[in-house]
Amino acid sequence: MLERAGQAPVTPRTVAFAPTLPRVVATDLDGTLLRSDGTISARTARTVVALEEAGVDVVFVTARPPEWLEPLADAVGGHGAVICANGAFVYDVPSRSILSSHVLDPGFVAGLAAELRGTLPAAALAIQGPGGLLFESHFSLLWPPEPTWRSAPRVEEFLDVPVGKLMVQCARTPGDELVGRVEALLAGRAVVCHSGAPSLAEVSARGVTKAAALERWCTARGYASTDVWAFGDMPNDLPMLQWASRSFAVAGAHPEVLAAADHVVASNDDDGVAQVMDAALAAAHG
Repeated sequence: MLERAGQAPVTPRTVAFAPTLPRVVATDLDGTLLRSDGTISARTARTVVALEEAGVDVVFVTARPPEWLEPLADAVGGHGAVICANGAFVYDVPSRSILSSHVLDPGFVAGLAAELRGTLPAAALAIQGPGGLLFESHFSLLWPPEPTWRSAPRVEEFLDVPVGKLMVQCARTPGDELVGRVEALLAGRAVVCHSGAPSLAEVSARGVTKAAALERWCTARGYASTDVWAFGDMPNDLPMLQWASRSFAVAGAHPEVLAAADHVVASNDDDGVAQVMDAALAAAHG
């Protein structure tokens, strides 16, 4: 997770636990569970295994695309599923297959692309499909390219694939301001959020959020929101944190997340999620 200039340090608050574990732990990845280099620490990996052995389902809920989930294959638990692309896809890591999808209508994407160019002439667009990123040639890649990624002069050339997210990049506009401008343009026709990447807004189909996808996943397995603890760090995590019975922001999270969460815990680089869940496991085991 990037350092946020001007943000005052937040001291983690002590969390007390009753001797009962949640049935589900839902956690964001980048900036929350994973370290700043994108890896899962040995401690956190052990904690995930210990939770699964204790009968707790751990589900990753991330803005990451499916193609970035293979390195986490050993940590996804028995169910193998990851809610990704901000809830647009549920991806089965072992079989490398999409289990479900909630995508944008291609006609809507084409119309929105034209509107965005009229409102933000400096914008560059990209599409997150189930197989990779499809981006305009002037879209500045913020990540190392994958073999499945392709570019074209305009994203309209890619509307033959399911559109999980439309990504709007505008280097002249800070992330939070860009989200606000895109949200005003959409006027409720779709969901827009900020996942932490600089000068990037991410548009999903109406009703598609991390919370909505997590709720569907939990309902299918007989879980309710009262069974869930959730961890996050960015505004795209807020619906999930608000839906869960207990919410945790890691230190260094976005100010909106710090204000909304029930608890603030240690940072991702200090294994904050693992610290909380290790304490909960210890309390549950007496």
